[in-house]
Amino acid sequence: MRVETDKWDHAKSVHFAIRALDEEGEWQETGQAVLPGRAVLVAAGTQPNTVLAREDDKNFKLNGKYFSACDENGDPVSPPRANPKPATSSVLMSRNEDGRFISFFGDLHPSYSGNVVKAMSSAKQGYPVVNRVLQRAAPASTKPAWLFFAEINGRLRATVHKVERLTPNIIEVVVHSPMAAERFHPGQFYRFQNFATHATTAGETKLAMEGIALTGASVDVPRGLVSLIALEMGGSADLCAKLNPGDPVVLMGPTGTPTEIPPNETVVLVGGGLGNAVLFSIGAAARAAGSKILYFAGYKKLIDRYKVAEIEAAADLVVWCCDEAPGFEPSRAGDLSFVGNIVDAMAAYGSGALGPQKVRLSDADRIIAIGSDRMMAAVGAARHSKLQPYLKTDHFAIGSINSPMQCMMKEICAQCLQPHKDPATGEVTYVFSCFNQDQPLDQVDFGGLASRLRQNSVQEKLTMRWISHCLKESSQIKV
Repeated sequence: MRVETDKWDHAKSVHFAIRALDEEGEWQETGQAVLPGRAVLVAAGTQPNTVLAREDDKNFKLNGKYFSACDENGDPVSPPRANPKPATSSVLMSRNEDGRFISFFGDLHPSYSGNVVKAMSSAKQGYPVVNRVLQRAAPASTKPAWLFFAEINGRLRATVHKVERLTPNIIEVVVHSPMAAERFHPGQFYRFQNFATHATTAGETKLAMEGIALTGASVDVPRGLVSLIALEMGGSADLCAKLNPGDPVVLMGPTGTPTEIPPNETVVLVGGGLGNAVLFSIGAAARAAGSKILYFAGYKKLIDRYKVAEIEAAADLVVWCCDEAPGFEPSRAGDLSFVGNIVDAMAAYGSGALGPQKVRLSDADRIIAIGSDRMMAAVGAARHSKLQPYLKTDHFAIGSINSPMQCMMKEICAQCLQPHKDPATGEVTYVFSCFNQDQPLDQVDFGGLASRLRQNSVQEKLTMRWISHCLKESSQIKV
């Protein structure tokens, strides 16, 4: 029924409903039970993951909750359900125009879903089908195999191009990965880590990163380069500074839903600290689509600012905000400066206290806020109070919700699960943030987000201390 939490938001107990069959064979609630529990593990993987059907409905079609199947001619078939020994193994999903097929196995298949044994059965029975259709397909290339695979290797394998420090605690890692660069759209991110095999050993500790979500700041498609921005917080991100040009790395992505870029709107970008690394690519794309961009770029300290030219190129007007006096001196004519928090800067701009408005705040069709959860919550709330006199009633506001992430594979591990609450009806729904990080500000449960951001704090503190110890003590690492 519910999980009770203590004053630290940790699990305390679970409330269950007790049900029994009545004389008519119907389940009736007969009471309740409370079981104490400090950790609650939920095995919730009861549905096949068919995210691909939402992203590419041309090649990935559904038949109920499973993918559709076809025969070796590409004609639709209906495999038997829950029968791991069908007379015909129909493991093909769709046929492309060039004669190639997409296959599917295991829990995605109606005949083989349910457990690992059935999944292994699908592979055993399905590989002859895959082998037959591959033999019918023309080779992808007439080049010698070694040359063909060398080209594929060059497009898929990621290596470090350069590492550059932008601020005392922000690192830019530029990775050479041509295919990852080609597929990038503003607002997306990557899963990044080093290889344990190549990681430095400090004492008996192999300094291998966990998979970390890093912002795709920009790409250089002709050169095959992806720029990633990492905030050093005492954990795996600190190891980014120890990478060297030429090091092989793991780069998954781009992943996440691209930010919607509507044409011919007035868009207000609100960036806090690291969030600005995401916004300048969004702003550039929006300007290219004919939109006017008003950019509030916020920082705690003067030393925290980076990529100034990129931010200026992404906006028609930038209001540079800093908590630390005397604030920033704009380097471009027409841009403005404000000392204080970003909500106060928006109010000052909207009221005219900063001078004439080159791009009027009252014309804003869309607000995109990216920063800390507290900053986004403050902007979301201020739109209905302090900023309300300066905004259109029908403007649309979104925030990029950077909740905890583990797999970053969309609707798999639920580490990034984020509650939404409809402000009109009170209905609560849930979103996987790694699937779509851009979420309506008025629906985001920022209390729930803050709680999830704290859930790994003990492990994060231990990791921070140990990595700091290793970096300090090891003579093998250049600090």
